Amino acid sequence: MSAHAQQADAKAGDAKAQEVVVTGIRASLQQSINQKRNSDSVVEVITSEDVGKMPDKNVADSLQRIPGVSVATAGGTEGGFGENDRVALRGTPSALTLTTLNGHTVSSGDWYAANITGGGRSVSYSLFPSELIGRVTVHKSSQANLVEGGAAGSVDIETRKPLDFKENFTGIATVEGVNSSLASKTDGQFSALFNWKNADNTLGVLVQAFDEKRSLKRDGQEFLWWDKMSAGYDGSGWTQAHPEVLGKNISLLTGTSQFEQKRERKGGLIDVQFKPNTEWTLDLTGFYSKLDASNVNRNMMFPPYSILTNNWSGVGGVAPSSWTITGNTLTNITFPTTCPTGKDCSAMSSSVQDIAVRPGSYSDSKFVNLDASYKASASLSFEGKLGQTRGTGYTQDIGYEAWNAYSGGSITLNGLASPSTVIVPNSDKLTFRSVGQVGGWASKVTANDKETYGQVDGLWKTGNDILHSVNFGVRFATHDRDLSYLNGTVADAGTLVANAPTGVTNFNSSLPNVLNNTWTMTGDSVTGWANKYITFSAHSYQSEFKIKEDVQAAYAMANFSTDMVSGNFGVRAVSTKEHVENGSPNDVWNPIVTDNSYTDILPSANFRVELGKNLVSRFAVSRTMARPDFGQLASLSLLDTQMTGSGGNPNLKPIRSNNFDASLEWYFAPKSLLSVGVFDMSMDSYVTYGSFQQTFFNNAQKKNTVYNMSAALNTTAEVKGVELSYIQDLGYGFGVNANYTYADGKETGKATGSACATSGDCSMVGTSKNSYNLGAYFENDTFSARLQYSYRSAFLNGLDRNSAIYQDSVGTVSAAVSYNVNKYLTLTLEGKDLNDPMLKSYATTPDQPRAFYKNGRQIYFGIRAKI
Repeated sequence: MSAHAQQADAKAGDAKAQEVVVTGIRASLQQSINQKRNSDSVVEVITSEDVGKMPDKNVADSLQRIPGVSVATAGGTEGGFGENDRVALRGTPSALTLTTLNGHTVSSGDWYAANITGGGRSVSYSLFPSELIGRVTVHKSSQANLVEGGAAGSVDIETRKPLDFKENFTGIATVEGVNSSLASKTDGQFSALFNWKNADNTLGVLVQAFDEKRSLKRDGQEFLWWDKMSAGYDGSGWTQAHPEVLGKNISLLTGTSQFEQKRERKGGLIDVQFKPNTEWTLDLTGFYSKLDASNVNRNMMFPPYSILTNNWSGVGGVAPSSWTITGNTLTNITFPTTCPTGKDCSAMSSSVQDIAVRPGSYSDSKFVNLDASYKASASLSFEGKLGQTRGTGYTQDIGYEAWNAYSGGSITLNGLASPSTVIVPNSDKLTFRSVGQVGGWASKVTANDKETYGQVDGLWKTGNDILHSVNFGVRFATHDRDLSYLNGTVADAGTLVANAPTGVTNFNSSLPNVLNNTWTMTGDSVTGWANKYITFSAHSYQSEFKIKEDVQAAYAMANFSTDMVSGNFGVRAVSTKEHVENGSPNDVWNPIVTDNSYTDILPSANFRVELGKNLVSRFAVSRTMARPDFGQLASLSLLDTQMTGSGGNPNLKPIRSNNFDASLEWYFAPKSLLSVGVFDMSMDSYVTYGSFQQTFFNNAQKKNTVYNMSAALNTTAEVKGVELSYIQDLGYGFGVNANYTYADGKETGKATGSACATSGDCSMVGTSKNSYNLGAYFENDTFSARLQYSYRSAFLNGLDRNSAIYQDSVGTVSAAVSYNVNKYLTLTLEGKDLNDPMLKSYATTPDQPRAFYKNGRQIYFGIRAKI
């Protein structure tokens, strides 16, 4: 501990050079606090031992405990999968937070189809296990020497370096088992780190490897089609007799879903560091991580539209036998259990099931990076980076759809209090209807992301006591993103009942009220059916795109210090050229080509003021920018049954923001902190979505149809908020921590066709007004324990099927205990989502639920060995 106390007054520029290996919760906490205190800008720091003492299975798990940081367990609107996947700062979309690794950009892919086609820039943290971490720095205020792209801030993940280790040889290995309560399976996880350096500390080699499996099962209820009741949905004459139901919200497709996945994250990192003399250091790093994510999703759905419209025939539908209207919503609708006299129900269904299999789905991330540092003289030094990073996302999506015969049924909404009560007689048996019994679909989607980059940074020590140094540098990058979309064709024989998959079984859900013990088909049998009857030969050119960005940047930043005030001020100039190819007709690749270029001048200033021995204040102003998601520029995603979709806009401007930060920090005791901060982000080119209608080729109907579309466009927005943080060492090994963030984010411009203009809903994606963390720990020489509760309030998660999706508030409990058998062996027991949270989402109001999901608890147990 004494070593850390002596470093407390070190300057920020010396912190990395003086970093030592820390062990234990309290030691790592002291180091994180010291680095935060000594920084000239607004930052938060996590060290490796912070990660090692919590059930942090990827970097996002660790970041969620920082004030102002929000995490999501999914990359978009697909719900959540029990593992933190995206990170965002201060109530803004995750795309506005730039993630770097050792100071350079990093590409990653997605395995979920909507996220692949959506073309996001945000990094999937599920590819980065916590074992990689040496330190994570969250930059909440900008500096001229930081890579542009984080309008709200940036996160830099630093890996351990070979020459930083204390011993000449270090080995760490962890063997764990993870039990997922809902999946009722236990899987193995393995990670190891080996580091060697020579006695002269001039050559070091670090090797890390990981292979981590987890069985995932998610029970859910989904509301896939909300609409307003109209005469177009009524072939029965019901609306003519009861016009009061017209215009009321109705759930036309409500299903019991069950998602199963076997995840395996495997890869590693190699780092070779060479310091031939006091002037030169070379560091070559290679990294690879792949997440195998094959999965199967079942959804048994109750489709009132099929009954009301007689499967869109326009005649002879069945009217409800009873219904209830609450406010503007049909909260109950019940159909008779037998086909009424005189009606032909042969084409109607009371239940339809989609069994979707996605064999071979995966995402990956990789890079090769060369760092070089050269000390030209006592006053002048240089650092350089040269490298390439790639990411891939792939999924093969195969669906088998089977329609049961008419048997009546009902749905009763319970708001968000609990899943809706759905009753469909005979849903436990596969009884095909007489007309149009089965169908299917298939696609193969691949996204490739690549960036090649290089930069040179210089530091000139002026010799002046006040303006003591100047940073300067240049950077270039070329970024390529493309999307390939292949449609699968189902042979006529594959639509025959006689050739249906033979693996008929039943599945149960842990959720109350939902359809249960329903029939289904095994994933293997559907995959076998697809291998026999589906071919992939046709491109959906209208959904494909190619993007190329060329970026050049230069900056200069001056660093100053007086007895009371220190900080930096500077400017970064960035030129971006954008080339977009998209909008092809569906039968040929003949894209519309759009070229745009723009230049951004990004000034920044950070001030750190020593108000007293233990009292520090900070002020920061900056102009920042983030480029739009690739999908916002170019993608096209269509839902053929609902005839809705979303499209890109290649003429989007980047998101530009004027940011202000102020904070006051009181370091009232060792390993203790009380702070308050305020922030303001004013965005003059935020990206939102407007609505319109457009004609596209409908692959399901094999003709052109009109779709209700949403597309990206620029508007204005602002985010204002407050951050509070409290950390205290209580003595005798005990300590507590708490933080709270209030973020008020909203669109301020009423862009044409946007929800802000049409309905007055000006919510920003990702903004939780309230979020907080509460934690406590105990540690002595042999035993440590930590308990954490994390909460975030409801937030707009995005658009799906031309409808807003809000994720309701959710809180999670995690805990970790460890026992040191001796200095070489440690036993660990960790738990995530111990409170078994229910993830809930809704459309425009909580009266219109969109989904209920449960992923269960995860318990990790294992042994860690150090040599």
